[in-house]
Amino acid sequence: MNVDLAYGRGRLSVEFPDDRTTVLEPSYVGGLPDEQAAIRHALRMPLGTPPLASLVRADQTVAVSVCDVTRPMPSDTLLPVLLGELRHVPDERITILIATGTHRPNDRDELIEMLGEPIVDRYPIVNHGAFDEDGLVHLGEVEPRVPVWLNRHWVDADFRITTGFVEPHFFAGFSGGPKLVAPGLAGFRTTMRLHDAEMIGSPSARWGVTEGNPIHEAIRRIAAHVGVHFSVDVAINRDRQITSIAAGEIFAVHRTMAARVKQSAMQAFDAPFDVVVTTNSGYPLDQNLYQSVKGMSAAAQVVKRGGAIVCAAECADGLPSHGEYGDILRARETPEALLEMICAPGHNRHDQWEVQVQAQIQQRAAVFLKTDGLAPDEVRAAHLTPIDDVAETTREQLDRAGPDARVCVLPEGPQTIPYLAG
Repeated sequence: MNVDLAYGRGRLSVEFPDDRTTVLEPSYVGGLPDEQAAIRHALRMPLGTPPLASLVRADQTVAVSVCDVTRPMPSDTLLPVLLGELRHVPDERITILIATGTHRPNDRDELIEMLGEPIVDRYPIVNHGAFDEDGLVHLGEVEPRVPVWLNRHWVDADFRITTGFVEPHFFAGFSGGPKLVAPGLAGFRTTMRLHDAEMIGSPSARWGVTEGNPIHEAIRRIAAHVGVHFSVDVAINRDRQITSIAAGEIFAVHRTMAARVKQSAMQAFDAPFDVVVTTNSGYPLDQNLYQSVKGMSAAAQVVKRGGAIVCAAECADGLPSHGEYGDILRARETPEALLEMICAPGHNRHDQWEVQVQAQIQQRAAVFLKTDGLAPDEVRAAHLTPIDDVAETTREQLDRAGPDARVCVLPEGPQTIPYLAG
């Protein structure tokens, strides 16, 4: 059978054996027939709060947290409607904050692609800086021993709004909601605690789990600590169309959307697979190898111990160049040694969480990478095996596993999360 894998801005067409292949895609949900009307209705009939327009006075300052360029959030569809509900507030009193977390700032071309040129030209826009001490405010601590450093524009605003999209997240349970506060607008010290070896190593820090997940629960505490006055979360399909939306009180909104997304984006299996082929959902999610660990993690949920994961991710931005991900990968010769280093007392470096997750995956399965953004030597330096042909590698790994071996294909990567029942 022929399967199109999401890859960069296009698709990779790959042939798989008909009798040995299970293809797992999100249950396709069509886009809302009138997205703008649905957004407007959610803002005017929210969960747990009065309508947005009635909550904000014209003399107040407003901060709106939005996803950065690494997320396929349809902000260019949502924001015009949301800002239209705030037309009584002068433009200069509304600041759009790009919730970059510890990622690089987004340039003007990216902002236009994300938000639309009219909004970029009209409103103040600030890229969050996790490393800018002057741009952060210390707000004490929440359990378990998480220091709270947040963006000054966000803290100082009279009215705070989060906008995000909800999908399963590989260690925070689900994206969206409170993640648009932390780590989205958090200082480096806060992010380092949320992503340290203890937190990442928790067996409850995984896809689709919120209750009992120490990372998600700490993120919720931070959002409650600073206060979020209004939240908008959407679900999207592979065409970036909005399929569902909720607005209002942040935690009620996030619970509602997470429950909806779980039905379409997670699927149980009774037995693991010998080979799992995955992507990182194409652009913008597969811009770099760091992000593409998520696709590998999705595959790891149902691969047999000692099996193989074949990942197709374009990685146009390389590792990427910012942060310490590449330096940490090069610090040891094997994934086992990396995991030992990261889990050693006192070790806490930027981006180590992604290396930790990658190394944990490699304890379970060999990982092969098809990419055009990294040279083979760069892939090997990241402790992965470079490949040119997904179909050929899949056949080789099936042959290695034996005549009864089976392959699971995730064409949209972490937009669909398989898991083993029980």
